[in-house]
Amino acid sequence: MTTGEETAYGPDGDPYALALLPGRAPVYLRLADGRRLRMPVHRWFASPTAADRTVLECCAGPVLDVGCGPGRLCRELLNRGVFALGVDIAPRAVALTTALGGLALCRSVFDRLPAESGWQTVLLIDGNIGIGGDPRGLLRRCAGLVSSTGRLVVEVDRRDVEEFCTARIEDVHGNSGPPFPWARLGRRALHGVAEDLDLDVTAQWTSGHRCFAALTHRAPAGTTGAAPRRER
Repeated sequence: MTTGEETAYGPDGDPYALALLPGRAPVYLRLADGRRLRMPVHRWFASPTAADRTVLECCAGPVLDVGCGPGRLCRELLNRGVFALGVDIAPRAVALTTALGGLALCRSVFDRLPAESGWQTVLLIDGNIGIGGDPRGLLRRCAGLVSSTGRLVVEVDRRDVEEFCTARIEDVHGNSGPPFPWARLGRRALHGVAEDLDLDVTAQWTSGHRCFAALTHRAPAGTTGAAPRRER
């Protein structure tokens, strides 16, 4: 029962940590204006979907999966013979990833990470473009992690949105964890941020209800880059 006071949780007792237990009830992202967005927990634990496979097919190793959760993508890449490492700030997420055969570090993307500037692919999937509430800062950081020939693969909102907000993870009973900054970004806004950071959107596609884009470092002046691949 919600009392209006913030519930105190242990490290494995907050709604997000509980959501990482297979078979748990749904959890939501509660925004400051009252909107509630259901989080796709079922997808985190399932085999890669058709949309996920479109992402996996454009991953060249080594791959860094930012906000990996239980690690479905980095584990599948390893199964395909592509080296992949997940990073997540939740100890339970990292434990699940490794228990299921993946590789992961309990670390923020803004912490020091292995092989900086050496990753061929950096993934921001399942809404993780919202990490930290600052997509520009997040993409700048990820661009510093990827090699000069690598790419960022980003899932964006299917709506034309650019939203910066405060959110909480909430369970079905209305119990919520602490507030944190979050963001949502659609394709048009992503193009604007990429332009400011000297990144090129080299591909974008839709699979089902999910939308993705690939970004690379901008080619030096005087060179000819490939035109972005756009959906029909």
